[in-house]
Amino acid sequence: MNEDDFLSALRGLPLHPGAMNLSDDAARLSEFVLTKDLLVEGVHYLPGDSAGDVAWKLMAVNLSDLAAKGAAPVGVLLGYPLGEDAWDRAFLKGLRAACEAFACPLLGGDTVRGVGLRTLSLTAIGRAGPKVPLRSGAQAGHTLWVAGTIGDAGLGLALAMSGMGPSVLLDAYRRPMPLIEAGCALGPVVTAMCDVSDGLLIDTARMAAASQCGAVIDLSCIPRSPAARELAGSSREARLEAATAGDDYALLFALPHGTSPPVEARRVGWFEAGFGLRLIDGGESVPLPASLGWEHGRD
Repeated sequence: MNEDDFLSALRGLPLHPGAMNLSDDAARLSEFVLTKDLLVEGVHYLPGDSAGDVAWKLMAVNLSDLAAKGAAPVGVLLGYPLGEDAWDRAFLKGLRAACEAFACPLLGGDTVRGVGLRTLSLTAIGRAGPKVPLRSGAQAGHTLWVAGTIGDAGLGLALAMSGMGPSVLLDAYRRPMPLIEAGCALGPVVTAMCDVSDGLLIDTARMAAASQCGAVIDLSCIPRSPAARELAGSSREARLEAATAGDDYALLFALPHGTSPPVEARRVGWFEAGFGLRLIDGGESVPLPASLGWEHGRD
C-alpha cells in the first residue's frame, strides 16, 4: 500500500470528528491542535547526521504542522528507541535546545529498546484561535502565496551527501525553522493553509484537490534564497528542482483576491475552476514534471 491507499483504508475506521476525515496534517480537539510526525533513519535523515540535528528536526517538522494551523505550541510527547549511549545523550542535548528555542516543553512519551534503523516519533500539541485553517478552503479566484523560501533544504541534503557547502543551505536541511509566528498571524485571515513538506508542487496539488478546484503556479515567482540562486542558478530546471524537492517547511496559503498577507510572503499563483495543477513560467505554459514531490510508498 502507498500512503494514499493507507489513508483511504483508515477512513473506514471509526473517526473522531476532530480528525476532519484525515484530510489534513493535524486534528482538532476544542482549542487544541494535535499532530504527529515520524523521522526514519535513511528516509528523513542521513545515517551520518548528528543526533542533535535529528532531535531539532524532529521537533521542527511537527511544530511546522502546528504553524500551518495557526497554532502556538503547548508541548510534545516523545516516542524514542534507545540505542547507543553517546547518540542518546547527544539527542537529548539537541532536544533540549529545540524545546528552549521554540518555548515548547516535553509532556511525556515512551521509550523502547531500538532494533535496526532508528524510527523517532513526536506528537505536538498546540493551541489555536477560533479559526483553524484547513487545506480545503481555497476557491477559484483566490491567490496562492508562500511564506519562506523554496528549495534550500533540497540543496542542503545534496550538500550533506556530497560534501561541505553554504551553511545556510545545510542548516535548512538539518535544522529547519518552523514559521510559528507567521502561522499564528496568518491563521485568522487565510482561506486555506498547509506547510510545504513534500514539495511545493505536490502540496499545492493536494490543497487544490481538497478544495475541489484547480491551481496555477508561476515558476518565475517561486521565492528562492540568494544562497540557492548562487549555488544552483535560476534556470527553469533549477526552479523546477526547487519546487519538487520538499523539506522546506515554508507556509503555503490562499487569500481572497485583492487581500494582502500580514507577513512577508510571495504570491506564486492562483486557484481556478476545474481540477489539477498547471505550471507557467511568466507567460509560457510548462509541462508538469514526472514527479511533483515526495510520496511515501511510491516507486
